[in-house]
Amino acid sequence: MRSFNLRTAFAVTFLLGFGSPSQAQTLLGIGQTPSPEQIAGWNIDINREGVNLPPGNGSVASGRDVFEMQCSACHGDKGQGGIGDRLVGGKGSLTTSQPIKTVGSYWPYSATLFDYIRRSMPLHAPQTLSNDEVYAVTAYILNLNGIIPDGTTLDAKSLPAVKMPNRDGFVQDPRPDVFNKLEE
Repeated sequence: MRSFNLRTAFAVTFLLGFGSPSQAQTLLGIGQTPSPEQIAGWNIDINREGVNLPPGNGSVASGRDVFEMQCSACHGDKGQGGIGDRLVGGKGSLTTSQPIKTVGSYWPYSATLFDYIRRSMPLHAPQTLSNDEVYAVTAYILNLNGIIPDGTTLDAKSLPAVKMPNRDGFVQDPRPDVFNKLEE
């Protein structure tokens, strides 16, 4: 007779572990309003214009060092790819039958690169790079793609000003309801 199912097992384990559902809510923080500090910790996204970029800066030279230590194992020593995506090259390939979509050929906004690195990289330890390291790696990747020169240092003001080669390659959705929501 198999009347003891998985749901029952979970409920018994839950109640034994926490005593009661209300005690579990208290211990786990379920149903509680997050504090401003908790919200600030989660609200780290950067929009395409660079709104919410943090303080800090990073140079191409320091980015080369961080990239070598944190990124090259997956993306190759010059961003050519490996077990991770290719980050460089592909210029002019988007209109061909086999486009190569990289940071330099496809991405329309430089702030999006910063945001992605900051939230997701390195893969084995996301969100462990300092703001200065993220600015530096961003600068190095943009330099590898020929978008910024060697001596460049990026910060919250200069990063959004970087014009990506494919910035005008995306079509803005003409529907007013969608466009207005994107601009909010």
